[in-house]
Amino acid sequence: MLDLVRAGCLVVVVVLHALMAGITVDAGGIHIVNAMDYAGWFVPASWCVQVMPLFFIVGGFAGITQWRRMRDQGRSAVEFVRGRLERLARPALLAFAVIGSGLAVAGLAGAPADLLAQIGYRMGQPMWFLGVYLGVSALVPVLVRAHEAAPGRTLAGLLALVLAVDLLASAAPAAGLANLAFVWLTVQQIGFCYADGWFRGRAWPAWGAAGALALLLTITTGGLYSANMYTNLNPPTVCLVLLGVAQICLVALAAPRLRRWLERPRVRGSVDAMGRCSLTVYLWHMPALVLLAALLLVARAPWPEVFSDGWWLTRLPWIAGIALIVRAVVALVGGFEHRAGGAGAPSPGAAALGVLAAIAGVVVVLVAGFTPVSAAVGAALLAAAVGLARPRRDALPERRSLALAARAA
Repeated sequence: MLDLVRAGCLVVVVVLHALMAGITVDAGGIHIVNAMDYAGWFVPASWCVQVMPLFFIVGGFAGITQWRRMRDQGRSAVEFVRGRLERLARPALLAFAVIGSGLAVAGLAGAPADLLAQIGYRMGQPMWFLGVYLGVSALVPVLVRAHEAAPGRTLAGLLALVLAVDLLASAAPAAGLANLAFVWLTVQQIGFCYADGWFRGRAWPAWGAAGALALLLTITTGGLYSANMYTNLNPPTVCLVLLGVAQICLVALAAPRLRRWLERPRVRGSVDAMGRCSLTVYLWHMPALVLLAALLLVARAPWPEVFSDGWWLTRLPWIAGIALIVRAVVALVGGFEHRAGGAGAPSPGAAALGVLAAIAGVVVVLVAGFTPVSAAVGAALLAAAVGLARPRRDALPERRSLALAARAA
């Protein structure tokens, strides 16, 4: 059922980014803005379309489920981390290399440097998710152990860290960046709680959703936090934790209906297909948007003023065009997302360095935006991460022994 939720969240993200692309062309050149920065109605709408907390909750559920299954098979935490690292870093390596090459070709073809800088910045921003998800996924075995020992105390401790960072950020805004870790670790921990049945029944989810939304409304209308849930994304704040609680409670309430819907063959097939290529869709939807815009510019298509009647009328074909390009990319490189890396595990030190290298590769493009140089550096760091994740030779016989024992049992 949560596969359906994750697929729905991904669709929301792609559609929202497509709508955020405010592109205008006039005598002064091509201008790119975030269209939602100029829409007052987007503030209340952000409570519905800010789905990143739900993404991380579903990721937490998947993480604890997969790690417990591996642990029961006698496999190590390092092997779990290696699998997550390869699953995320390999497709990102390809995407970074292609994006950097594309920007280099565009520059050589005479595209204005300031326009390429804008494009690179816009394409780089969604990559924060990749870096953060790499980090929180790598900590799943550690945090599952803490959760199993003291679930309430672990969750409360993480929440206390989130609030402490929010307090520090009110005086020193740069301190808020620490919540790129603490907010999403807390939200991931809620996914662990969901996996352990904390949200069963109807009374607890109903009261949980009402309470979380009431508290969120209080702290945003009281001026403590912005009411825009996308403002609360950069840097993350406790508002996203509360929103995540409300979202998973509402999902729990809707679970019976969602399960019935998932029994439909077409829905099940679409969800399964999305699950097989979810990271590819996330990595490539912004390049697909840029490619479509470039094709329309070459074709001298008109660009209506943002939020004009003409702009709204063209949004459906605009989104459909992005979807078609993403589908073509998935057909070409989607299999790369699940390419097997062999059996075994690296040393713990190599796995840790691999995770740090991959995160560093993402940070490079977040700070500099995508440029030919930053993409090359990011791709090199991702390649190093994949190399560090290769299993030790002395781990292979042990892995084979475990496999033989499992077959014998």
